[in-house]
Amino acid sequence: MSGSSVKASKGIAGMILAAVIGVPLFVYLLIKLFTSGSGVDITRSTMTTEAVSARLQPVGSIKIVDGGPPGSKSGKAVYEAVCVSCHGTGLAGAPKFADAGAWGARISKGFETLWTHAIKGFNAMPVKGGAADLTDDEVKRAVAYMANAGGAKFEEPKVEGAAAGGAVDPATKGKEIYDSVCMACHAAGLAGAPKFGDKAAWAPRLKDGVDSAIAIATKGLNAMPPKGGYSGSDAEFTAAAQYLINSSK
Repeated sequence: MSGSSVKASKGIAGMILAAVIGVPLFVYLLIKLFTSGSGVDITRSTMTTEAVSARLQPVGSIKIVDGGPPGSKSGKAVYEAVCVSCHGTGLAGAPKFADAGAWGARISKGFETLWTHAIKGFNAMPVKGGAADLTDDEVKRAVAYMANAGGAKFEEPKVEGAAAGGAVDPATKGKEIYDSVCMACHAAGLAGAPKFGDKAAWAPRLKDGVDSAIAIATKGLNAMPPKGGYSGSDAEFTAAAQYLINSSK
């Protein structure tokens, strides 16, 4: 009886060992059979390093537009570097480029409404499409470029002043920037800002000269952020500062 038991135990152990080795081997041979000739190495990734990196990129990732002074980028350049990430495929509900059906209702709201949404952000679209370094005019050009491809006839803002290689006029561009940015604080003297036209408030700030005052304002001081939060060029901000300073003389 004992001999029979030993033989039975050895038989069972042999069957278990065969199953442990045989099943994985059988599965491996099946895989080799179905992948033979395909050139696929099942032990390695079939994606290149570049492909894996592209798959891992966040949705709507941004490429910053290079080249040219601030404010000089065309609508096409901004679209190709920033907007295409969503508008090229219609991601997150963005109207696809050149899709007249998707753009029609939006175009009917008018150019100002469209660029206001683009600059301030709207629904899934972040402020300026996520490219905070763009000037307002550059965003407007991109909106016009995309809308026009969808059937609109909007005019892209022209490149002027320092962005076009010329001088910036304080009385025109400077006033425009003041009215859209600086007025928020300087009109009422908010947070200690010297009020527009208040000679007494401006006098101590100009004691070291106009250039010194503008340099300080460009870098920011106390409650005032760099360039008062203006996103355009230094030359344009200088024109706005000169417009403010001229009002106190």
